[in-house]
Amino acid sequence: MKQTAPANVLIVEDDRDISHLVELHLRDAGYNVDIAYDGADGLERALTKAYDLAILDLNLPGVEGLEICRRLRAKPSYPLILMLTARSSELDRVLGLEIGADDYLIKPFGIRELLARVKALLRRMEARSTSSDLCPEEEKVIRGGPLVIDADKRQVTLSGQDVNLTAKEFDLLFLLACHPARVYTRAQLLDLVWGMGYEGYEHTVNSHINRLRSKIEKNSAHPHYLLTAWGVGYKFASRDTWGDN
Repeated sequence: MKQTAPANVLIVEDDRDISHLVELHLRDAGYNVDIAYDGADGLERALTKAYDLAILDLNLPGVEGLEICRRLRAKPSYPLILMLTARSSELDRVLGLEIGADDYLIKPFGIRELLARVKALLRRMEARSTSSDLCPEEEKVIRGGPLVIDADKRQVTLSGQDVNLTAKEFDLLFLLACHPARVYTRAQLLDLVWGMGYEGYEHTVNSHINRLRSKIEKNSAHPHYLLTAWGVGYKFASRDTWGDN
């Protein structure tokens, strides 16, 4: 039976007591763990080494956690991000999720809950190791007029020009394009793309759709591909309209 390599986890947390406690329990659970005590070191480590998961405090010296999250999400390949925050306001949580965090925990938190979140995130990553898992069809390259979505390369081009998408933007676009004319609710998209039901944070989907429209539509106010199903959610245009743009 094939052995799965232990996941590589980066902890970016300036509170050394919390860092060492989390490290101890993660190592006991079988993970490889590195620690950074400030944002600059954490960002450098995350950009230079392949991690499966980053446990990231928001309030860091040097470079704040939200900026680290933003920088990582601009890369084609990046780790899962579990945010740790003492900030309890909904605005901070929504902002973190919109930037691209996969989950969050509010301090103080229990170690058992953190380990459960870590395991759930890593299981989801393993179960859906490629974006093609979002699409049950054999088709790996989707062509919609001038828009081309390549699942294996995780690349999108528009009229031959590369479109720079974050990983979550790509996954969202690919899922919708795989099922043209099918309407998804925001809750369904959160569950399928983000992997968890972020109840109360459906605005995250709206923000990603708006950014996608700004990148692939000629006129984002009158979209050709990414359509709104009013009162329900979103859908990708039906195939018979793809060549009209």
